[in-house]
Amino acid sequence: MLGIEPGDVPLLGAAFGLFFCLLGGYFAVRPVRETVGTLLGNEAVAQLWTVVWIASLAVVPLYGWLVAKVPRRTLLPWLYGAIALALAGVGVAWLSGAPGPAVGRVFYVTISVLNLFIVSVFWSFLLEVMDDARRKRLFGIVAAGGTSGALAGPLFTDLAVGTIGNGGVLLFGAAMFALAVVCQRVLLATVAREPARAESTGLGRALGGNPFAGIGAVLRSPYLLGIAGFVVLSSTVNTFLYFEQQLLVAQAYADTAERTRYFARIDWIVQGLAVLAQVFATGRLARRFGVALLLGLVPLGMVAGFSVLAIGGGLAALSVVMVLRRAGEFALVRIGRELLFGPLDEETRWKAKNVIDVPVYRGADALAAQVQALLRGGGAEVVAWVGAGVAAVWALLGLALGRHHDRARR
Repeated sequence: MLGIEPGDVPLLGAAFGLFFCLLGGYFAVRPVRETVGTLLGNEAVAQLWTVVWIASLAVVPLYGWLVAKVPRRTLLPWLYGAIALALAGVGVAWLSGAPGPAVGRVFYVTISVLNLFIVSVFWSFLLEVMDDARRKRLFGIVAAGGTSGALAGPLFTDLAVGTIGNGGVLLFGAAMFALAVVCQRVLLATVAREPARAESTGLGRALGGNPFAGIGAVLRSPYLLGIAGFVVLSSTVNTFLYFEQQLLVAQAYADTAERTRYFARIDWIVQGLAVLAQVFATGRLARRFGVALLLGLVPLGMVAGFSVLAIGGGLAALSVVMVLRRAGEFALVRIGRELLFGPLDEETRWKAKNVIDVPVYRGADALAAQVQALLRGGGAEVVAWVGAGVAAVWALLGLALGRHHDRARR
C-alpha cells in the first residue's frame, strides 16, 4: 500500500527513527521558545530575528569548514550531542525560575538557528544514503517519521508542562537529541551493510574543498537562486502569520503556561494532519503529478487564507490558516524542496543547500519582520493583503521550479 520494497525496510526504519527523535526533541522545546518570545515582546523578537540571521551567517562557514575537515559519519553524532548538552544546561537553569531577558534572548536565537540547521543537515545526509528511486518512494514516509516526532513532542509538552514546567520540557528535549545520536549510529551501520551504496556515499571521508564554496555555488546558479527565492517568499509568508499570531496570543492569554499550551496544541494538530498526508498522499502525488504540485499547492492555498484574514480575521481564523500552512509545508513543500536537490552534486548538497536553508531563510525572516512591523501601522488588513500578493508570487515560482525539475528528470 505504501510502495515500500522488502530491501527498503532496515534503511527506512533507521531513518524514520532518527528523524522522529530530532523533530520530537525540537518540537517539544519549540513552545518554550514561543513563550519566551511573548515575554520579550514583538519589538524585541523582531530585533532578535536580525541577530538570528547574523548568527546563521556565522554558522555556515564554520559548518563548511567542519564538513571539509571531518568525516560526516563522525561529525553528525557530535553535532546532535552538543545540542543535547546545550538544552540540558538551559533546562537545569530554568528549574530554578524563568530566565532573565539576557538568557531568554540567547536561548531564542540559539533555537531559531538550530531548528533549520538540524533539518537541513538531516536531508543532506538522507540525499546521500538513498538513490533517486528510493527518494521518490520513501522520502514522504521518512518525513512522516519526523512529523510523528513533531506530533509527539508538543503533545508531551501540552500534557506535561503543567507538572514538570518549562525546565523539565527542555530536559526532555535534551534526552531526545541524545537518543538521536544512537539512531544515527544504527542508520550508518545499516548503510554499511549495503556495500555499493556505502561506497557511493563517501560519508566516511571529509568532503574537502573551500568552506565558502556553497555561497559561490548559489550565486553562480540560476537554479539555486530560484530555490533561494522560493525560500525567501516562503519565509515571508510564515513571518507575517507568525507575528500576527504572537500578538493575538499575548492578548488572549495572560498566563505563560497557557500560552505554552496553546502553541503546543497548534503544533501537535499540525503534525497530526501532516503525518497522515505524508504516509498516504505525498509519495503518490510526487510520482503521479511531480514536484510542481508539491511546491505550488500550499502557496495557492495561502492566497485564499490571507484573503480570508483580510476580510475578517481573529485568533480562531488565524489558527486555522497557520495549521493548514504548516501542515502543508511539512507534507508537501519541504519534501518538494528537498527533491529539487536530488540531481545535484555532493558539494552542492552539503554546502550550498545549507546556505539556502539557514542564512537565506533567516535573512528573509529578519527582513520580513521589519516589513511586517511597517505594514502593521496600516492595520492587520494591510498585512494580510500584502501577504496574499507574496503568496501568489511564491506559487508561481514554486510551479516554475517544479516543472523545471520534472522536465529535467524526464
